[in-house]
Amino acid sequence: MTITMMKMITNKIIGTLALEAMLVEVSVTPKPGLVDRNNSGAHSDMGFFTFLKSAAGLRSCFEEFSEAGHAGGTKNFSPDKIFPYIRKIGIEAEKIMFDSTNGINTHKGEIFSLGVLSASAGYLAGMKQNINPEDVMKTAGMMCKGLCERDFAEAKTKSPEQLTKGERIYREHGITGIRGEAESGYPVVRYYALPALRKYIADGLCLNDSLVMTLIHIMAHNDDTNIIARHDLSVCEEVKERSRDIIMNHGGIDEIRRLDDEFIKRNISPSGSADLLAVTYFLFTL
Repeated sequence: MTITMMKMITNKIIGTLALEAMLVEVSVTPKPGLVDRNNSGAHSDMGFFTFLKSAAGLRSCFEEFSEAGHAGGTKNFSPDKIFPYIRKIGIEAEKIMFDSTNGINTHKGEIFSLGVLSASAGYLAGMKQNINPEDVMKTAGMMCKGLCERDFAEAKTKSPEQLTKGERIYREHGITGIRGEAESGYPVVRYYALPALRKYIADGLCLNDSLVMTLIHIMAHNDDTNIIARHDLSVCEEVKERSRDIIMNHGGIDEIRRLDDEFIKRNISPSGSADLLAVTYFLFTL
């Protein structure tokens, strides 16, 4: 097998795993306040099939993310030098998503994180290093070096009406959201979500229920900016506390279904945590 063929196969596998992670994430049921196979959660503008249509068009984009990382690794670039290239791919991927969904944002967060991580996995392959979750997360952190400082620099001087949701949350609370998670090498996934998923699988829980419980672990530790944007910081803290209670008291699927009903009524959607669930599954499959 030639080096070119090996590179193509590696990038194709990484792209396929990223697509699989998106499909698995939306299929996990029940997910409190989120789109799943039972309902549309706290989202009136999208449903299960909206996510499937959106994901179907994005597979080749994740191959491109991996290819960009692989090329940088082969040339021995530092990871942060690759980020501008993958950001361009991300912008094109978002256009594909919006075209597929008639303007509905189904996967913007997952495009960012799975894109960075696909590029990081490709980078390690290009460097001829083993691809494992811990090194992929570490590489992602290096790839996103300085991201928060760059992206939030203007938030300090903008007027309130000019701020995006993420900028407003950063200015009011200092919370950096998914940018900070990526730049830090995905600590919520590294220290809480991946260990939880590995344990539930090892204990014999089925994949769906293992991922449901892993989502609860993510919700227990994630400063979910989507919850804060829809409500406020106190609701985010409440979601974290109630998630911790489920874990501590060994709550099961029935309790999570009841939480889903409540979140739908209260319009609570921990979609930032759902994005990290897709990240967790992607890294688990690596």
